[in-house]
Amino acid sequence: MAKRPNPNLAKIHRNYTVEEVANLFSVHKNTVRLWVKDGLATNDDKRPTLILGSSLKHYLQVKRNSTKRKCLPFEIYCVRCRLPQLPAENMADYEPINSSMGRLIGLCPSCNGIINKYFNIAKLEQIQGRLDITLPKALKHINESIKPLLNSDFNK
Repeated sequence: MAKRPNPNLAKIHRNYTVEEVANLFSVHKNTVRLWVKDGLATNDDKRPTLILGSSLKHYLQVKRNSTKRKCLPFEIYCVRCRLPQLPAENMADYEPINSSMGRLIGLCPSCNGIINKYFNIAKLEQIQGRLDITLPKALKHINESIKPLLNSDFNK
């Protein structure tokens, strides 16, 4: 999958030809021509086609922002699919990090990859109606779980 062009590479006080824009963003000349057909403003209809840097930057910023969408509280962003997803079977595990923050861990229903979202424990009650959240159980104290081995120094 191709990288999205960085709008900040375009100098706003400069005119670009189609070839210069293609070289600047490492795309094909036909891609730039498609951008012009899609609404990228040019200086005039004469040849060579000149594109003002500020128009180019604005067009790429609008194009990038049009695909963005914030995750709803019960959705987790899947990096592989590049979409906010509801975890598979609406199940997620909560792993505490500190007293106020934790991480929701689930499986993406599309690609079966692991999806993560950092989450405030105070807001956990808001999403428990939409997601089946498994909270960790307290572990036994470490001293209680250690049993001396037969050939160890603890038997003396």
